[in-house]
Amino acid sequence: MNIDLIRKDRQSWMKWKNIAPMREALESLEDGSWSVTLGDEVEIVGNYTSLLELENIARSMMPWRKGPFKLFDIYIDSEWRSNIKYNLLRKHFNLKDKRVADIGCNNGYYLFRMQEDKPKSLVGFDPSPLYKTQFDFINHFVKSDIVYELLGVEHLEFYEEKFDTIFCLGVLYHRSDPVAMLKSLYKGLEKKGEVILDTFYIEGEGEICLCPESSYSKIPNIYFVPTIKALKNWCKRAGFDSFEVLESSKTDSSEQRKTKWIEGESLENFLDKNDASKTVEGYPAPARVYVKLIKDVK
Repeated sequence: MNIDLIRKDRQSWMKWKNIAPMREALESLEDGSWSVTLGDEVEIVGNYTSLLELENIARSMMPWRKGPFKLFDIYIDSEWRSNIKYNLLRKHFNLKDKRVADIGCNNGYYLFRMQEDKPKSLVGFDPSPLYKTQFDFINHFVKSDIVYELLGVEHLEFYEEKFDTIFCLGVLYHRSDPVAMLKSLYKGLEKKGEVILDTFYIEGEGEICLCPESSYSKIPNIYFVPTIKALKNWCKRAGFDSFEVLESSKTDSSEQRKTKWIEGESLENFLDKNDASKTVEGYPAPARVYVKLIKDVK
């Protein structure tokens, strides 16, 4: 697989009629020197001449799923308060001097936060021209060295470098062959490399999984929701020697909710109105398990 050819082909996506005006708007952004705070909000502090124009550019890029971001006096209140997940996981990793990848990186919120650790390199993988454009918009002010690739997990094993740490947060359940995806993560790691993985799960002692008929929580491309034991078996089949449960949590409206920065529905619309422990389809409401996988621990 020739990664350079794929890159070249996908660069043409930036010329799509719904993306091209956003890309042109990026060229109109003011240059300057700003300070950056990498707390719960990725915050840009300083002076910007036309905040109204800046907000209009940001709104043209809706929906904003991950965040939040604060650009001067503009607060981008994303659907997900991604700081909750990041802060939950923060104590479980140290990225100093490591080569790090984030698979399904969206607009790069986690990557921006990871700069605090001073890793050797940061690479985001996400085949979305919209999220790439959101990343470029924020990075105009952050001025990071993060590399954003319009590539998917299937390209990881063919990438020019291997990684010490790979984050894969909220992607596995979107794949119709989860074991194949886990194998791709495995092949993208250096020896003794680690994966920080987050996925939906269901309670249960059996080695089983939920297979939604047509959608789960109104999301059509959810294929399998395993018990933790079933997830462990998938990871073992993919080659991982070590499987450690770090955290688990149930998604609630403090973390995911509809805001003025998205379009369409959010969590409150995905759950049964009379029983929040169930989705509208009658399945168990979304809960997440966070695990650490290590390659070649022997």
